[in-house]
Amino acid sequence: MKKWMALLPFACLGYISCHAQDSSYISRAIQLDEYVVKASRYGFDVNGFIKRVETDTTFYKAFKNLRIVSYTSDNDIRIIDKKEGVKASLLSTTRQTEREACRTMQVLKEKTTGDFYTRGGKYNYYTARLYASLFFTRGKVCGETNLVKGGNDAVTDESSMEKHKDQLKTLIFNPGQPIPGVPIVGKKVAIFDNDVAPMYNFSISSANYGNIPCYVFTAKVKPYNRDDVVINELVTYFNKDNYEIVARNYSLSYKTWLFDFDVQMQVEMTHFEKFLIPSVIHYTGNWSVPFRKRERAIFTAKFYDFEK
Repeated sequence: MKKWMALLPFACLGYISCHAQDSSYISRAIQLDEYVVKASRYGFDVNGFIKRVETDTTFYKAFKNLRIVSYTSDNDIRIIDKKEGVKASLLSTTRQTEREACRTMQVLKEKTTGDFYTRGGKYNYYTARLYASLFFTRGKVCGETNLVKGGNDAVTDESSMEKHKDQLKTLIFNPGQPIPGVPIVGKKVAIFDNDVAPMYNFSISSANYGNIPCYVFTAKVKPYNRDDVVINELVTYFNKDNYEIVARNYSLSYKTWLFDFDVQMQVEMTHFEKFLIPSVIHYTGNWSVPFRKRERAIFTAKFYDFEK
């Protein structure tokens, strides 16, 4: 349980349902701002937009695009103590190079404080280990693609960390689907399911993200259902011109006698040639899992200087 619970917020970077569910409740209950109401009179398809939100795979694909391009990354990871001070940190710049379907990574500069590493040079905190597993490369990694196959990748060896990631990809990209070895929390993220949707207030509004005109889809849990779900709020900005995701913000939390977590994330997208790619990721998390001390962490990842 510890491995997949610690991976949940990272897997939620790609939250989406790749098997469209019956969203009739959302269609009936969704709130529209004045601009969207007017747009619907002139051809904007509200129900079609909801289905697009449910079935979108571009957000997940954007993260897979990081595997097939060269880029520079600024990495800022901070482990926070009870008094909100920084007890360990890493500040680094890395360069991923992709050549002939293989990628390698070079550390251009790095500075650490506190006990970020163990004496043996390993990561002392699971937030750091998970960050490294997603955004750092050791040695040469070959044969990866940016293909999205129904929202999740091929299942790997059951004993590996990758298997737990695959379980979570299924959980996040196919809400409500049974997943061997994953506790009942999986059902609580299916916000488009008619059993879960009534716990949320849904809305579509019009707003700019920077200078990009967007439709904003928001799902926010009703106050009295806060303890019944994992996703407290999901806000996604879609470019009005092509419906690509421009940014996504979300808040996750859950508490049981065995574990608890409270996570907020913000992701901004950019374009490189034909690719939609994350440009900035902000993360704030507070975790308590079995056999580990409570861990509070903040990280910011910035990706730039893309090449292909």
